[in-house]
Amino acid sequence: MLSAPIDLSEVRRLFSKPKLLQDSVFLLREVAQRMHEKLDLIKIEPKRVLDAGCGEGMDLPMLSQRFQQAQSILGVDASWQMLSESEFANSDAAGGFKKMFGRLFSSKQGQYAQPLLASSDFANLALQSASIDVLWSNLAIHWHPQPDLVLKEWFRVLARNGIVIFSSFGPDTFVELKQAFAEVDDYPHTLPFVDMHDFGDMLVAAGFATPVMDVERITLRYQDVQKMLSDVRALGGNPLSNRRRGLMSQSAMASLRSALEKKRGSDGRIPLTIEVVFGHAFKPVPTKLASGESIIRFDALKK
Repeated sequence: MLSAPIDLSEVRRLFSKPKLLQDSVFLLREVAQRMHEKLDLIKIEPKRVLDAGCGEGMDLPMLSQRFQQAQSILGVDASWQMLSESEFANSDAAGGFKKMFGRLFSSKQGQYAQPLLASSDFANLALQSASIDVLWSNLAIHWHPQPDLVLKEWFRVLARNGIVIFSSFGPDTFVELKQAFAEVDDYPHTLPFVDMHDFGDMLVAAGFATPVMDVERITLRYQDVQKMLSDVRALGGNPLSNRRRGLMSQSAMASLRSALEKKRGSDGRIPLTIEVVFGHAFKPVPTKLASGESIIRFDALKK
């Protein structure tokens, strides 16, 4: 299922300069905190935790603190430049998974898990099947053109009764900016983010059980148009293959600014909506073999 014509090479280029993305950190931290609050309602004691699309690894300390009994905390991201900015950066990040497999699967239970990093595509993880107990992903999945395939890969690496918890921008994100751009040209300037209900359907199709979806809206308010546009670029920019090429003309930029100025509220500021989709689901214990025979578990029959 192609959610958008996203150019993955352009995504990697946009995330190759971490300093240009610093203005978006405040939003990543806010969404991570909300994810953490939702996770607190779920009772699970994982051995291995994965942060898929971890960026600079800012969520890893929180995950280490939340899951102190975990043997391993792993962060993966396709951008080695982002990983290199992490406080946990080491040669493992540049070398991918090969150098850190031994450390990932040989930690002793009860020891504090020092987060490990590896450069990898979160839609094609070099991990064993059923090797992860908690898969966390904060505002990353919307950068992939086929989120359904991503969820299938996450299902593969999760162990039985493991949980995936993720966040993504929803369709109403940047709605004010989309409306303003529509007065300038017909090009797409932001991603057409996936709807909450579509994510729920994808989770079920991937094999997950009892998906729980939720949506929250955050409204940012700006005094300055340029600051708004700068923050939107810091959130990753526009990696669509059918995006407008080249710089906008001065007249087009003037039209965009005029359209945004008309949206100032009674407080004198311009609103910018951020719709955040939250989802979590479990990988169920299989009830049938691949050949179709039913599985009968005798431990379930005990009184």
